[in-house]
Amino acid sequence: MPRKMPHLHPTNQVLKRPFLAFFLLCLGFLGGCANVIPPCGAKISPPSSELRNTRWELTRWNLPPNNKGEVRARQIPQGEASNPIQIVFDVNGQRVSGSTGCNRFTAELDEDSRGFSFSKIASTKMACTPQRMELENDFLYQLNDYRSIIRNGDQLLMVGNDREVLSFTQRQPTNK
Repeated sequence: MPRKMPHLHPTNQVLKRPFLAFFLLCLGFLGGCANVIPPCGAKISPPSSELRNTRWELTRWNLPPNNKGEVRARQIPQGEASNPIQIVFDVNGQRVSGSTGCNRFTAELDEDSRGFSFSKIASTKMACTPQRMELENDFLYQLNDYRSIIRNGDQLLMVGNDREVLSFTQRQPTNK
C-alpha cells in the first residue's frame, strides 16, 4: 500500500509567504544598519579627559565567536614576575603607557570628533617565553587596531576589528 503524502492546507502556504517576506525584509534592514551604525573605521570612546590618571588591568580576553556562535575566552597568564597586562592614561591625557606582561610600552593619545586612538606605539624588547611573546604581539596589535572603547564604571572594553573583546578593570593609579 503506497504511503499517503501529507496534504498541505492552502492556509499554511498563505501564512508561510508573509513570514518569509517579513524575514527577508528584516535581514535586509539589519544588514543595512550594520553598514551605517557605526562606520567600520570609527573609534567610539569616552572623552580622553574621562580616563586621565587611570590605570586598567586586563582581566578577560574574549576571542571572536566560533562557527557555533560560542564566545571563548583566551587564557591570560599574569606575566613574567606576576606583571599583568596594564594600560595607564597619564594625568595630561596625552600619553598612555603600560605593561604587556613582559615588556613596557608607551603611545601617544590622539583625539578627534570620532574619539581617541593610540599612535606611535613603542615597546621595550626584552626576551619572554614564546607563549608570552605571542600574547604580547596580539595585545599590541589590538591596541593599534581596535574599533571601539567602551567605559562602564570600573570596566573598560576594547573591541577589536576582528571582534575580539579585551576587558579591563580599573585599578588604583600608581604614584610614581
